[in-house]
Amino acid sequence: MHVIVVGCGRVGSEVALNLSASTEHDVIVIDRRLEAFRRLGEDFKGTTMVGVGFDRDVLTEAGITPDCAVAAVTSGDNSNILIARVARETFGVKHVVARIYDPRRASIYERLGIATVATVAWTSARVLRHLLTTDTTPDWIDSTAKYTLVERRVPTGAAGMSVADLDGAVGGRVAVLSRFGKATIPTPGTLLQEDDVLQVVVAAEHIAMLDTALHLTEGSQR
Repeated sequence: MHVIVVGCGRVGSEVALNLSASTEHDVIVIDRRLEAFRRLGEDFKGTTMVGVGFDRDVLTEAGITPDCAVAAVTSGDNSNILIARVARETFGVKHVVARIYDPRRASIYERLGIATVATVAWTSARVLRHLLTTDTTPDWIDSTAKYTLVERRVPTGAAGMSVADLDGAVGGRVAVLSRFGKATIPTPGTLLQEDDVLQVVVAAEHIAMLDTALHLTEGSQR
């Protein structure tokens, strides 16, 4: 996958280094400051580019297409959401994530279909999870390694499915449902909506079943 990371601070550099370590991903990092790329070190296998991340010409030169992924992880909320909106609305990029420092604003942008992450310790991991559709890394594993907690975003085709139906299909339980930035513990009768974010407790051996329950209706895990 071609991935464009805008912002080469602590999070941006970590995301870029993680992605570039795999031969499956072609990574380009954009930052206003040339010196910012020092964070990447000599082992970085991707490309760097000095420029303004929400500039359409810069994004075009960076190889943006609807099939690529864009991570807006600069130090400013306004810049990040502008980058994300240009990527989504102008270039039709589906896999877009923006780092938003103000959680109250983050919920607004979630309604626009733009995944957001806040300033938490696992920000880099969550950015990667939103960008990569094949990521199956669990958030938590119990001491016996029997059960895991995984996060999934509800695709269009799974909208209308009840929590009870999903639980029954995978033998697990939807523990938390986040919608428009607000987290709740859903009831069995709660109906899923597109772009709901689910935290699901499921047997480790049934993660593929969870992905299939959503994948069959949409062609994407999240």
